[in-house]
Amino acid sequence: MNIKKLNQTLFRWRAIPLFERVEKTLSSLSLTARIIFYAGSCLLILITGILLLKINSAFLVEIPRHGGMLEEGIIGSPRFINPVLALSDADRDLTSLIYSGLLKATPYGNLINDLAESFSVSDDGLLYTVVISDEARFHDGVAVTADDVVFTIQKALDPGLKSPKRPNWDGVGVEKTGDREVRFTLRQPYAPFLENLTLGILPKHIWKNTDADQFAFSNSNIEPIGSGPYKIQSVKKNSSGLPVFYHLVSFSGYILGEPYINDLIIRFYPDEKEASGALSGGSIESLNSVSPERATLLKQGGFDIHTSPLPRVFGIFFNQNQAPIFLHQEIRDALNLALDKERIIREVLFGYGTPIDSPIPPKLLPSSAEDSVSEDGDKDRARALLEKRGWSPNAETGIMEKKTKSKTEALSFSISTSDAPELKEAARIIQEEWSKIGVSVEIKVFESGDLNQNIIRPRKYDALLFGEIIGRDLDFFPFWHSSQRNDPGLNIALYANISVDKLLESARVIANKSDRNEKYQEFESIIKEETPVVFVYSPDFIYILPKKIKNVEAEQITIPAERFLAIHHWYIETRKVWEIFVPNYPLSQ
Repeated sequence: MNIKKLNQTLFRWRAIPLFERVEKTLSSLSLTARIIFYAGSCLLILITGILLLKINSAFLVEIPRHGGMLEEGIIGSPRFINPVLALSDADRDLTSLIYSGLLKATPYGNLINDLAESFSVSDDGLLYTVVISDEARFHDGVAVTADDVVFTIQKALDPGLKSPKRPNWDGVGVEKTGDREVRFTLRQPYAPFLENLTLGILPKHIWKNTDADQFAFSNSNIEPIGSGPYKIQSVKKNSSGLPVFYHLVSFSGYILGEPYINDLIIRFYPDEKEASGALSGGSIESLNSVSPERATLLKQGGFDIHTSPLPRVFGIFFNQNQAPIFLHQEIRDALNLALDKERIIREVLFGYGTPIDSPIPPKLLPSSAEDSVSEDGDKDRARALLEKRGWSPNAETGIMEKKTKSKTEALSFSISTSDAPELKEAARIIQEEWSKIGVSVEIKVFESGDLNQNIIRPRKYDALLFGEIIGRDLDFFPFWHSSQRNDPGLNIALYANISVDKLLESARVIANKSDRNEKYQEFESIIKEETPVVFVYSPDFIYILPKKIKNVEAEQITIPAERFLAIHHWYIETRKVWEIFVPNYPLSQ
């Protein structure tokens, strides 16, 4: 073929559409060749498609998206959805969702900026200056200013309101130093003061015309406006005017980012039984603060149980002033050795708790102690310790006693506690456990108010089975300093030790957390050595959530309302995007 004919042929092929050229070529093939071609083409297309899907999936990640609803049940009914007045768990639950403070605690025990843009502390630890973010807004769109902060603290300090937050602010001066700047002045350094700045901020423009007499009766306590992650969409009340449920929606202007879950329905129930029935019946999806026994039943029914150790210390506090038997170190040590704490965890808390040997709750501080809690008590060692110090069982009663020239002491005393079912059962087990080493224990049970008013406050008990709530700030001064032995102090072991006093006094003013923790570890070692208390357990916080809720963190909470600390990071709905397009946001803090 010459060059001219070749060019003519190529020109003709270029003039024919591609599909026609392919069809013409295929028609020239044999049947077998065409079958092979079609099969190969299909296989190639299939393989290419699979490869493309795998490549695409390799670069896709799942991220949260806004949407979904959570229906939660709460035991009790709110009366004061107000950070200054909140008293009940229901009050605090709603307050934590609707209000926000200058700072915010995270589920990991740290403090981060919330309404605050920044804060600083003077070198002497007496001045705290906070700058409010210019993006901070209340739910009605009004900017949060220094006036709102000053107003809120003044209300907390108002004696006419009897705010439960007042003790936190006694002796603290607050002043506006700019439209968005506030200064707090302390009389003396107090390292845990920053915790105070988590108090929710009231909108002054809503409350300014409400005097002290009407403050507790304002409708804004029931239908509040705050600056928190959720705002009120609607409230349904019963014929008595009490809220039946709240419909909350995510606040797009929330300073830490709009929550992913769009809607929260909060329903209220008079007691645990009714709330649990609503959970089992599907009327609600989540519930908190159920008893360990009920939690066990719900878990058997397929519900997801989230737990977190509460910073609460339950123990038997000895009153050596009223019961001189506890002046003997060997008695206190033997009682601690003999008690099967794991049995109480199993039989009373159904596994939802941690046995302890320390005044410091689990996870709040790296413990300096290496010894572990005995799994079943060591009654042989306890009995041997008593016998070594001259105690022996009475031939008739079996009760340990010690004879001296002037008298015979019997190892007998009473334990006072409240009528809470868990404490009554724990007291019974303690009585039974200690009887095995020759101890006679009488259990005295009181109604909670009666116990506090007529037994604890006047310190009229031999031993007290009771619990202490330790805050995230780890200030042990109110519980263990000798100045707090009398009412209204919280030193219910009536403990006095000069070294411990000095450690607690110095820890309060140390800003560096590591240095402060060293003081507390020294304090812990002394308490463990002297055994003024038989520490028994720290209970778990129990929270039932549906599996659809993702990214729930509850490592450290001090009260049930703190389960919502990172609710703006929870999510239900998701979407997939290429990794390079993933928004820069934290899933948890």
